[in-house]
Amino acid sequence: MAGGLAHRLVWVVMAWWVLPMMAMGRTHIVVPCYNEEARLPRQRFLDFTGDEANKDLHFTFVNDGSSDGTLGVIEGLAKLRPGQISALDLKVNGGKAEAVRRGMLHVLTEAKPGHGDAVGFWDADLATPLETIPSFVRVIDTMPQVEMVFGARVALLGRDIRRKADRHYLGRIFATLASLVLDLPIYDTQCGAKLFRATKDLSDALSQPFSSSWIFDIELIARFIKQKGAGAGPACKDVIYEYPLETWHDVAGSKLGFLEKVNALYGLASIWTTYFSS
Repeated sequence: MAGGLAHRLVWVVMAWWVLPMMAMGRTHIVVPCYNEEARLPRQRFLDFTGDEANKDLHFTFVNDGSSDGTLGVIEGLAKLRPGQISALDLKVNGGKAEAVRRGMLHVLTEAKPGHGDAVGFWDADLATPLETIPSFVRVIDTMPQVEMVFGARVALLGRDIRRKADRHYLGRIFATLASLVLDLPIYDTQCGAKLFRATKDLSDALSQPFSSSWIFDIELIARFIKQKGAGAGPACKDVIYEYPLETWHDVAGSKLGFLEKVNALYGLASIWTTYFSS
């Protein structure tokens, strides 16, 4: 009798604890890097990957044709954390959009669609802390209808969102324009912390280079909108989850200047023409 009870208890533990853990997939994060030798917070990456709780997270640093010692830095990290950190070297600088696209396609060859794996990208300056990644993963693991988790920089009471005033207000104007172009009630398209469920749709959306390097996030969403609109599945707005960040700090050294801002506006018009005008 006691033996039978113990046997049943083992199966209860398997059903409620062990099996769900086995069902969770691996998370692959792409980190685009261009001339980041001086400011890459390498110790934070080492501390994070050294934590046993993060053993199912893998980082791929993409060197985007840097002219400084960035490649040596990320290869050094890969040697210190084999199996959790790897380096992908692009010989020619193609811009952030292409670094992210090629990096994600690279890791998608290792990810397992349909097995709970997730693929995303994270800005190298860690304006969004690495400690936020498990929260994104939890959304993917517990909400099967969600295919994309986007960080949203919402300055709510009780949260630590530090953003320069001019960038905040210009960002809100741009986000409103992006929402109108996409016809999607999205709050923050440009946060550099995004996670996607590994699917064939994601591979298809990344198959061609983006037309804009700085607002490729919006173009990627536009591609998903077209995909979802052509199929019988849920609409794009039903598979995106915006996660209000607990912490986000503006980091000095942004490469987004006046010309890039002008190009971003032009890029919005181009996205509307390409994906929605017909």
